Amino acid sequence: MQYGGPDHHQLNRTLAGIANHPNVAAYLIVGLGCETGQASHLIENEHLIQLGMPGKQVPEVLNIQDLGGISNTVEAGTSAVLRLLMRARGSKRSRLCADKLILATNCGGSDGYSGVTANPALGVASDLLVRQGGTTVLAETTEIYGAEHLLTRRAISREVGEKLLARIRWWEWYTQIFGAQINNNPSPGNKAGGLTTIYEKSLGAIAKAGTSPMVDVLLYAEPIKSKGFIVMDTPGYDPVSMTGLAAGGANIGVFTTGRGSVFGCKPMPCIKVATNTPMFKRMEADMDLNAGTILDGESVFTTGERIFEEILAVASGKKTKSEISGVGDEEFAPWSIGPTL
Repeated sequence: MQYGGPDHHQLNRTLAGIANHPNVAAYLIVGLGCETGQASHLIENEHLIQLGMPGKQVPEVLNIQDLGGISNTVEAGTSAVLRLLMRARGSKRSRLCADKLILATNCGGSDGYSGVTANPALGVASDLLVRQGGTTVLAETTEIYGAEHLLTRRAISREVGEKLLARIRWWEWYTQIFGAQINNNPSPGNKAGGLTTIYEKSLGAIAKAGTSPMVDVLLYAEPIKSKGFIVMDTPGYDPVSMTGLAAGGANIGVFTTGRGSVFGCKPMPCIKVATNTPMFKRMEADMDLNAGTILDGESVFTTGERIFEEILAVASGKKTKSEISGVGDEEFAPWSIGPTL
């Protein structure tokens, strides 16, 4: 990681986004003391200390070298966490409208049904949220490839459309320097599920975005400020993509899966939607909803309404299957774009 380089700023942006996430009441920053990713650089460049501003907190910072080693740091960290817990206990729930929701959409372990059941149904739910004044975010740029023209047509301006095309061109360059191809994305699991090309996968993946106008295109973990349908540039790898979306401020996620993903993501509740009934029944302990009902005759719109209602229920306190299982603590996976030297 180059000090002050694009990868350094992206890591800072991701860490600060999680620290500032609406579902994070307090946080502790722990560093070695001489690393490139300095706590002081993070705090100063991402403005984590804004004294006198309502709702802002002074971060607790521990440096292992300054404290005399791991044992002392653990002791100091334990005391700090206890102080933070006391502060967090003062938080109270309050009723908010659906326009405060920022929905992260992702798909993983996709199959041949993804593009005809769960993804278009999620697109319906996305549109319903946008109509309520909320925000929905499509990510996984490498799984938009080949279908980007369907999104640029929906851009509210030429500038917004060009922002998406610029990210596509960046990915073509980025994969080329490693001798890879962006049009060879389907994984072995995708192929076993019936997908053969990235174009098939992309046409299904963008269905998650519904039909609403595209109002903005953001960099990875960039703060989400606009209302409506947005695209965030992330890799297709699920943990990295969802980490960026959470860091951007998404406060609830819907993850569609055909092969069966057990993904969870704190601090953002993640609703998992199965694309087919056999997999849903096989993995019911991990799946929140079954969109395979579309194959049995239920309309895509009705399934989309069910997803939307589940989004509202989870936002109101209902626990997802991943939360019940305790999954999600270890899924923080920032995107590293630079080489390791």
